[in-house]
Amino acid sequence: MKTIENVPFDEIQVGQTCSHQKTITEQDILLFAKVSGDNNPVHVDGDYAKSTQFGERIAHGMYTAALVSAAMALELPGPGSVYLTQSMKFKQPVKVGDELTILIEVIKKRAGKNFVTFSTLVTNQHGDRVLVGEAMARVSTEKIVLPAPELPPVHFG
Repeated sequence: MKTIENVPFDEIQVGQTCSHQKTITEQDILLFAKVSGDNNPVHVDGDYAKSTQFGERIAHGMYTAALVSAAMALELPGPGSVYLTQSMKFKQPVKVGDELTILIEVIKKRAGKNFVTFSTLVTNQHGDRVLVGEAMARVSTEKIVLPAPELPPVHFG
């Protein structure tokens, strides 16, 4: 059985990193549009998107930001943490087929409330920065190991 586990506050060190990879699919973009209600044609209409500055459909910026959230929730600091803030700048568009690497790095710890600040960076397969920012989370002091939940199949309709 696959598990997920956290890194407790006392084990987190400034400079510690994790990375997470994700290849963007058309289904990812369509599902995010469906779930969020953001059906802006630049994301879902190829003919329209061709007429824009991007020349093709692009992923939602907030979908890219959600990948940062996933890396934090599953890897560093992991389950039991509470995501508190995120600041970000979108530097490049993300397109279907892009292979993204999400890099999280601990830049500051604040004892007492167990707050940890992270730099967040997402790059594509060419090494281009597509998102840069900072996030803060309240991190659990206890070690947590859980079975990795399986998501149900998704059907369009």
